[in-house]
Amino acid sequence: MFAMTFLGTSASVPSAERNHPALLVEAAGKRILVDCGEGAQRQLLRAGAGFRRLDRILLTHAHLDHVLDIPGLFSTLGLRQSADLMTVHAGQRTLDLVVRLLASLWGAGRAPIAVEFAPLSEGQVIDAGAFTIDCFPVRHRDTDSFGFAFQSPARRRLRPERLAELGVPDGPMRGELAAGRPVVLADRIIDPEDVLGPPSGGRKLIVIGDTETTEDLSKYVSGADLLVIEATFLDRDASTARDYGHLTARDAAAFAAETGVGQLVLTHQSGRYDDDEVLAEAAGIFPNTRIAADFDRIAI
Repeated sequence: MFAMTFLGTSASVPSAERNHPALLVEAAGKRILVDCGEGAQRQLLRAGAGFRRLDRILLTHAHLDHVLDIPGLFSTLGLRQSADLMTVHAGQRTLDLVVRLLASLWGAGRAPIAVEFAPLSEGQVIDAGAFTIDCFPVRHRDTDSFGFAFQSPARRRLRPERLAELGVPDGPMRGELAAGRPVVLADRIIDPEDVLGPPSGGRKLIVIGDTETTEDLSKYVSGADLLVIEATFLDRDASTARDYGHLTARDAAAFAAETGVGQLVLTHQSGRYDDDEVLAEAAGIFPNTRIAADFDRIAI
């Protein structure tokens, strides 16, 4: 299961209701921050999430509304001694900006906590055992932007009725079969295929930050249970969206329909529109759409 807490859902200009972009993803005891816009650390506190076990940040790109609270967060973590090592994953140019931000405050190569900078390239970011994170390139103006795919594997569970039919006792033998290894029972070999059900339970979550196009992204997104993506403009302002390297709600919804995702969650909302307008445009194309608000929590 993946649980998301939306800490900031505004576009580049925040509002009284929406903070700059940041998203907390939790899975299998891990807590990962995607983007860290100004005010993210206060949003963590207001959401009741706090700073415990927060040791990894994924950055979609280098624009300040997505990275500006990193120095503040690191300062707080240093004061609280809350992180042994923070790993920041981002494109190289995005990491270069973060390094310069930190150096401007603490000097070159210094920070209030131990930090590892991990440049992204397309492919796997981490394998946490219970889930993996992959990244893929996204086009947004002149940045080295990335989207992220969180996936938990489908698992095959033992079928109790088959175990009983074949006389497999409770205990280590069942553990071996669940792990995919055959066991010897009296004069017979029990193969895992004899007792395992079909694959089930895998989940796929896609998070895409700012993007000027969905072209070439279908192969990464197809079949996802949930897609989080920006929708900064409405279709009536499509030319402005193109000028600034953003999507319209119609663009995002059409992409969700094309890729067969289960649910669409729109974020990076502009204060120029009411949520109802944005939702109406998207839901007319892809009905299972919602607009993310700060402090919304969604689990898949």
